[in-house]
Amino acid sequence: MLRILRQIARTGKLTEMPPATGDAELGTLGIEVRRVLEARFCGSLAIRQVDAGSCNGCELEIHALNNPYHDIERFGVHFVASPRHADALLVTGPVSRHMETALRRTWRAMPSPKLVIAAGDCACTGGIFGVSYASCGGVENVLPVDVKIAGCPPTPLELLRGIVAAIRSRYE
Repeated sequence: MLRILRQIARTGKLTEMPPATGDAELGTLGIEVRRVLEARFCGSLAIRQVDAGSCNGCELEIHALNNPYHDIERFGVHFVASPRHADALLVTGPVSRHMETALRRTWRAMPSPKLVIAAGDCACTGGIFGVSYASCGGVENVLPVDVKIAGCPPTPLELLRGIVAAIRSRYE
């Protein structure tokens, strides 16, 4: 136990630096999100997120959208547990063969009009997994995709930009 404590004392604190983007960029993007949502969704967008077989890197960035720094709920975007309450479907990871049916059922359970957002390189193209006996590849091989958000994983700001692009692509 003492050996571990000495090593901790020698190593010191190791933390990441805060994001390089300033609050101004997030604030500007948030105002844009709020404006688009007021015009198209009466101020609120409900998103159902589905992990179709990812490594969870994208999920960590999606969770960061809800932390106190980004706090997308203040802009009117929130995540829901049921596809019946969702306006948009946010899919991460390559669609594994085991998740294909569940993803289709989730999409069918959503009320129309539906937005489908593929988040991350794996959801966009299948990533390193591609199409194989265990993977259907990208989300567009299973469902119609409105917007693809590239990145491995995409940052929270890129995810927010993709959400705005999805709303604009369908409703403007």
